[in-house]
Amino acid sequence: MFKGLFRLAGIVVLVCSTFSTMLWADSGRQVYTGTLGKMPIVLEVSADGSEGRYFYQKYRKDLVLSGSKEGKALVLEEGDQRYGEHKPFPTIRLQPKSSGWSGEWTSPKGKVLKIDLQPANLPQIPADTLPYLARLHDKAPYEYLRLQGMKLTQGKTETFMGYTLQWWRDPQSKAELFEVVSGYNAEERKRINQQLMGRLWQEVVGYYGCFANYADAYYAQTSQPLWMTPNVMSVRVSTEYFCGGAYPDQVNDSLNLDAKTGQSLTLDDVLWVGQGKPLHYEENYDAYISSSESFSAYSDYRGKELAPWLVAQLLNLYPNQMTVTPEGDDDCDYDDEDRWSFPSWYFTEQGIKLDPSFPHVAAVCGNVGWGVLPYSLIKQHPGGVALQLP
Repeated sequence: MFKGLFRLAGIVVLVCSTFSTMLWADSGRQVYTGTLGKMPIVLEVSADGSEGRYFYQKYRKDLVLSGSKEGKALVLEEGDQRYGEHKPFPTIRLQPKSSGWSGEWTSPKGKVLKIDLQPANLPQIPADTLPYLARLHDKAPYEYLRLQGMKLTQGKTETFMGYTLQWWRDPQSKAELFEVVSGYNAEERKRINQQLMGRLWQEVVGYYGCFANYADAYYAQTSQPLWMTPNVMSVRVSTEYFCGGAYPDQVNDSLNLDAKTGQSLTLDDVLWVGQGKPLHYEENYDAYISSSESFSAYSDYRGKELAPWLVAQLLNLYPNQMTVTPEGDDDCDYDDEDRWSFPSWYFTEQGIKLDPSFPHVAAVCGNVGWGVLPYSLIKQHPGGVALQLP
């Protein structure tokens, strides 16, 4: 779920009435709630019992599980042996009951605690729930239950390009983003803020996912408004993280919105140089959104049509920058079409600002001070969404 390789790589309000939902069973995983000792927990496990995770509701951070079925029993080891330490870890042995599981958690030193689990009952969500949280409720209940009861803290209020912004922050992950509180009409603000707050909660989910992968993980996120007009807006979401692996990484992502509808915009919604109807492929790190287009068609267009066209335009607009490598930035190769198949982008006063894609080892090449395609050029090749551009 993490941002990465070449850019391909939700306050929760609950009500008392509940119902059982097993929509997540299609994924081969089941979610349970219950107690370990006296502590409430949420546990998710694969159908074959080979892998899972759980968190104490008090702490919310994942503890990784691996194991197997032994007859009707489910035997799980708590901890991660991926790096070959072979440390002694707690074990969980569960027996099926009429609804769920019961059993014992045993520490390496022999301490035993009772476990009692039942299939998760999720609260029915209110009609005004953020769309992102609604998707978690239906598609990723483990994550939805993790966010239950979490509250954002209110931060500063500022004015940006004539729009009033109210900042919000999650105290645990330190992820932050803003809502727009004035400058658009009420319906526009509602739709825009659904996107912004959804993205904030998505970053919170990313934080916990990172620590599930690696105990010594590092995850830091910041946000910045880049451009806001009556028609479009861009927000930068920057994340530095290390979730295990060879290197830490940093991603400067942009959330680009149609301010009139609140819909997120892909580059192909704004700029289209191919034949036929523009594609709309969601380059979205929310794994619970399905794209309306196949990745194969999208990738073919980006590599065979968009990238060559972009290189030609940028060579014409910025011949020196495209062909002369800055001192200390070896092998940037800005005229290589592969660098422009999946660029990051955002709106500016003059046009669309593009940044090329590079792997982590060449990340210094990725942030360029040029790379703006003027709106006069964009208007000659409109994308799939009708937008009023300068």
